[in-house]
This record gives sequence, structure tokens and C-alpha cells, in this order.
Amino acid sequence: MASVSFNRIEKDFGSTKVIHGIGFDISDGEFMVLVGPSGCGKSTLLRMLAGLEEISAGTIAIDGRVVNDMESKDRDIAMVFQSYALYPHMTVADNMAFSLKLRKAAPAMIEERVAKAAKILNLEPYLKRYPRELSGGQRQRVAMGRAIVRDPKVFLFDEPLSNLDAKLRVAMRGEIKALHQRLKTTTVYVTHDQVEAMTMADRIVVMHDGRVEQIGTPLELYDRPGNLFVAQFIGSPAMNVIEGTVRRANGAAHVEAGAGIRWPLGNASGGDGQRVAYGIRPEHLTLASATAAGAVAGEIIVVEPTGAETELLVQAGEAQIVLVTHGRPVVNPGDKIGLAVDPAMVHVFDKASGQRI
Repeated sequence: MASVSFNRIEKDFGSTKVIHGIGFDISDGEFMVLVGPSGCGKSTLLRMLAGLEEISAGTIAIDGRVVNDMESKDRDIAMVFQSYALYPHMTVADNMAFSLKLRKAAPAMIEERVAKAAKILNLEPYLKRYPRELSGGQRQRVAMGRAIVRDPKVFLFDEPLSNLDAKLRVAMRGEIKALHQRLKTTTVYVTHDQVEAMTMADRIVVMHDGRVEQIGTPLELYDRPGNLFVAQFIGSPAMNVIEGTVRRANGAAHVEAGAGIRWPLGNASGGDGQRVAYGIRPEHLTLASATAAGAVAGEIIVVEPTGAETELLVQAGEAQIVLVTHGRPVVNPGDKIGLAVDPAMVHVFDKASGQRI
């Protein structure tokens, strides 16, 4: 196992700069997830750590040793890609053992490591099968087994679940997290899926346009997003954001939005007259009577039942608001309702900078 350190990393492709001075540390044994929209630079950063891309500026260290000029094969890392990249003419056992055979490892050690990895990943019944005889999830486990047998200092995962169906993705998320808890190997995991990031990570690095927006535990990012980008990226469904102006008078405060709608501010910051982006998560809104005191008046546009929860799209003034409620409320499109806001759950961001106030 090993720690990983990025120090002022930059990456250029010709005249185009895609990574802008990124720096952060990953602790020994930590499960760190790099998350962000397509094109934010997360896979490029992972490939630089793996030695598959040259570093334009800055340093990367593994276990305190700078690896900028070290060959990929000498970095003691193992990478699992989005594509399984299995050899179709080899059995599961041979695929898993291939890297050790290239190193001319002892046959007894190869057999021991393959057997151990197969047991961890529940692949023992499939060792003599070929990739074409396996399901997508089984192939992904073989790719993971190929990485495990190398017993590396660091595991790297580059969107490994993208090719799987929704149900299998959920199952594999749990398997990868359980695997990390057993092996305690430092893991760097890249995904664009914030649900994957929230459910798997010890800490998350949120990236955007080649920069780090915020680093923290999943719940830190959910409860106190540092800026508007993180607030809207973390959480599903996404946070509702309404533009407005802070109004304070007689000890009370609200945000005045379009069409005269007033959103309660509670103890949230913001000076009188300041232009802000007012944020409230769908799960922190509740249905109320259209005439209830303090409720924000709205009209239901769409009702989306999912079973345990019901998602409502509501028109409130000029803004469209998503509300998630438990159970099955008896409401229909066109109904006039009220939105009750929990003031303690309000997020306020400066309109110009996007930074949390």
C-alpha cells in the first residue's frame, strides 16, 4: 500500500491546457474518487498517475517517491479500464495470470495468487471458461482479478462500470467497495456518475475544466458544497437553484425571486440587496397547503411516481422546482400547492462568483 501525492500538475496537448495546476494528497489505504463531467480532466489525471500520459509540469509521487520519469511497469500500480480488455483466446485463469507470467514469476506463486483472487471475487467456478462464456459483470470481475494478482501499491479504476446495465452497476459498486475494505489497498477511482462517487468514496475530488472545485467526504460535499458547481453536481435529483435578491427587514430575511415569490432564508448569510443563487435540495422541500403560512405557492406540472417516493415538478413563479416526497401523495398536474422549506437546509451562493456565502 502507498500514499499518492499530486503537486501542481499541469497537462498540455499542444496549445490546449487541460489540467491547471492540480494538487492534493491521497492517504495510504484511502478510496479516493475523481468525479466530474466529461472533459474535466479526471481520466487524464489518472493516466498521468499510471504513466500512460506525460506530465507537462508538476510532480506525482507514490509512497513518497517521484515517478514522473518512471516507466509505467515500474510504478507498482494496477489499472482497470472501462473496456475489459480480456484476451479472448485465454481462459479466465490465464487472463488473470498473464502479467505474472510476463514477469516470469514462479508457477506456484502464480497459481496461489490466481486462486486467492478468484476466491475473493467469486470466480472459482469460472476459471476454465473463456471471456465469451461470461456475463458483463463476470468479465469485469476478471479484469479486477487481473489487477489483484499483481498485488500493487495502488489500484486505478477508469470508469469500470460504464458498460454495465443499471442493476449490475449497483451490484458491482458494492463488490468494489467490499473488495477495498478487505484488501485496504490505496484506490483511485474515476467516474462521471456522482451516485457512484457518493456511495463508494472515502473522499471525493470534484473536478471541472481541469481544476479541482472541492475535496471532501461525500456528506461534506452534500451538506456544505463550496460553490454552485459542486452544489448542482452532487446530489440526485440535483439541487434546485433560484436566482434572486436578499431582503432583510425587522429581523426577518428572505430571497425575492421573479414574479414576487419569496423564499425563506432562515439564518443563512447574505447582505440586504445582494444578488444570490438560492439553493434547496428536492428532499428538503415538503408539500403544504397553497395558503399555508410561509409556504411558497406553486402549481404541479409533472408527477413521477417511483414506488417508495414520488418526484414532483412544480412551477413556482418563474422557476421550475423539483420536490421529492416519500409515499404517494394524491396530487395531479395543475393542482395548486404550497412548498414548505426547511430554513436550516438552505444554501446561498453569490450570484457573480458562484461561491458559497
